[in-house]
Amino acid sequence: MSLRHPVYKEIPRSRIFGLFVSRALGRVDELAAGPHGLQIQRASSVVASQQNVGLLPLLERANARAAHTWPHKYLGSHRLLSTHRRSDRSNDNWELTVGIEVHAQLNTDLKLFSSATTAFVGQPNEHVSVFDAAIPGSQPVFQQATLIPALRAALALNCEIARESRFDRKHYFYQDQPAGYQITQYYKPFARGGFLTLTRDDGIDPSDGDEVTVGIKQVQLEQDTAKTTQEGSSTYLLDFNRVSHPLIEIISLPDIHHPATAAAFVRKIQSTLSSMNAAIIGMEFGGLRADVNVSIRRKASHDAFRSDLPETGRVGLGQRTEIKNLSSFKAIEDAIRAERNRQIDIIEAGGVIKGETRGWTLGSTETERLRGKEGEVDYRYMPDPDLPPLRICESLITGLKSNMPTSVENIVAALTTSKQYGLSKRDAKTLAASENAARLNYYVQVVNELTELAVEAGHTKPIDPYFGSGRIVGNWVIHELGGLMNNSNLHWDPEMSVPSSAMAELINLVLGKDITGQTAKKLLTIIFCGDRRAPKKIVEDENLWFHPLSEEDYKNLAKTVIRNNQGIVKAILRKGETGRVKFLVGQVMHFGEKGRVEAPKAEAAIRQMINALL
Repeated sequence: MSLRHPVYKEIPRSRIFGLFVSRALGRVDELAAGPHGLQIQRASSVVASQQNVGLLPLLERANARAAHTWPHKYLGSHRLLSTHRRSDRSNDNWELTVGIEVHAQLNTDLKLFSSATTAFVGQPNEHVSVFDAAIPGSQPVFQQATLIPALRAALALNCEIARESRFDRKHYFYQDQPAGYQITQYYKPFARGGFLTLTRDDGIDPSDGDEVTVGIKQVQLEQDTAKTTQEGSSTYLLDFNRVSHPLIEIISLPDIHHPATAAAFVRKIQSTLSSMNAAIIGMEFGGLRADVNVSIRRKASHDAFRSDLPETGRVGLGQRTEIKNLSSFKAIEDAIRAERNRQIDIIEAGGVIKGETRGWTLGSTETERLRGKEGEVDYRYMPDPDLPPLRICESLITGLKSNMPTSVENIVAALTTSKQYGLSKRDAKTLAASENAARLNYYVQVVNELTELAVEAGHTKPIDPYFGSGRIVGNWVIHELGGLMNNSNLHWDPEMSVPSSAMAELINLVLGKDITGQTAKKLLTIIFCGDRRAPKKIVEDENLWFHPLSEEDYKNLAKTVIRNNQGIVKAILRKGETGRVKFLVGQVMHFGEKGRVEAPKAEAAIRQMINALL
C-alpha cells in the first residue's frame, strides 16, 4: 500500500517510518491507511514505570516526572482555589505582563524545503514530497521564493534584516512531525529588533492611553507540521499536505499589559501581513495562530517569583506560563484574563507559579495544564547540517523597501477622507485588512463600475443618490456579501459568485428605486447561489420591480393605523411623546404590502394625520 501521491507509486509504506513514529511516541502503535490519510491506530500507552522508562525519550521522561509530582505539590490547592475564583480580578495591586508568539503561513506557491505545492485543494497526503514525509535519505532544499513575503513582513514590522541567518533543528517527538525535529531559526533568525505601534483605533485597552509600542524581538522562518484529526479515543488521522508549509514566527517583547491590547496586537499583525501580501489566510481560517506568555507581579515589586529576560532589558518579571495554539482574537483575550486571575489566586494563597505549558478551550473559565515548560535543553537545538547559511544581499532589501505595498494606515486614511468612498473607519479597516486586500480591490472595482453606470444614466449633480455612494457600496460588500460568504465558510473570492459588475448593477437598481432594499438582498442571494443571469434580467423574469404606493394609499394606511392605536395617538397629542410616531410608522410598514411601503413617505402620512387632529 502506498501514499496517494505520484512520487510514492513504487514506494511501499515504510515499516521503518511506522516504527520510528511508534518509538518516538513511546507507544505500541500501528500505522495504517485510512480514507482521509495516514492513521495511527493507538494500542496502549506505555506507562512511565521503572521497567520501561528506558524506552521513553528524554523530553517525555521529564514530562512524566512532572505530571507525577506536580498534582501532589500544587494541583490540589489550585482546585480548591478555582471553585472560589471571581470572574475577574482587580489590577490595583498586580501588573500583568504578556509576550506573544505569532505563527503565520506565508503566501507562497511552494513549501519551505521542498518543491511540493502549498495548495489547499486536493486529497489528504496528495501534496507531499519525500522530504515532507521524512523518507530516509531525503534532504531539505530551501525554496528561495519563500523568502520574499517573509522579508516584506519583517520590513513592515520595522525589523533589521540580518545579512546572514541560519537554520536549526528543534527536536521533539510527536506524530505530526515525521522527522522528529522541526527546522526553525532559533540562534540566528533573519530579522530582529522591530516594533509595532497600536492606537486607540486598533482597540487597545483605554488605560494604555492613546498609543502603545510593542517591541518585536525577532522574526524567524520555520516549517509547519502535519494536520492531525482525532477520531474517537484511539485513532488519529494525519494529513502531511501541511508539512513544511512556510511559516514565520513573530516573537514580541513582553511589552503588553492588558488582554485587550494583546488581542489588538495580533489583529494588527494580521492586517499588516495581509496588506503586505505576506500572509493571506487569517486567524479565522487557521492561517495564523498565537501562543501567549503570561506572568504577573506585584506593582512596583521585583519579588522572588521573577523570571528575568536580561537580553531584552526586562527584569523582575513574574514566572511565566505559556498558553498554546490560540486561534481567535477572543480566545487570546479570554485566555490571558483567565490565566491572570489564576496566577493571582495562587500567589495570594501563598502558592508558587510553575513554569508550564497550558491550554485553552473556547467557553472555558480557566486554562488547563498540558505539560511542564520545555526549555532549550529539552529541545536539543542544533544547527541543521543539511542547510547552508541564508545570505541576503543589500540590493534585495533595498528593492523590497522601494516597492512595499501601501500600509494599512494609508489605505484607511484614503477610504475615510475621500468623497468618493467616505467609509467609516471601522469599515475601512475591515477592507484594508482582509484577504490580501482582495475585498478592498473588489470594493473599489464595484465603486468604479457603479460610477460608470451613473454617468451613463446622466447622474452628474451632487444631489443625485449616486454621489457619495461609496458608503452604500461598503455596506453591500462588507456586510451583505460578506455575511453570505462567512455563512458558507468560503474564502473571499466574490468574482466566483457575485462578479463586481453584477454587484454594481444590483446597487444601481436600488439607488434608482427600481427595486427595494429587501428585494435587492433576495436578488444578491440568488446570484450568490449560482444564477448567472444579469440582475436586471432576473428582476424582469421574476417581476421584482418596485411598484410604489400612491399618496392615497399612504393616507388610507395611516388612517387605519391611527384608528387602531388611539392610546398612542393621545399620548402623542396630550403628553408630547413624539417618539411614539416611529411605532406608528412601523405599523404602516407592517400592514402595507410587503416591499412597497417606503418609510419616509409612511412617516409623512402619519405626521400629516396627527397634525390634522391638533
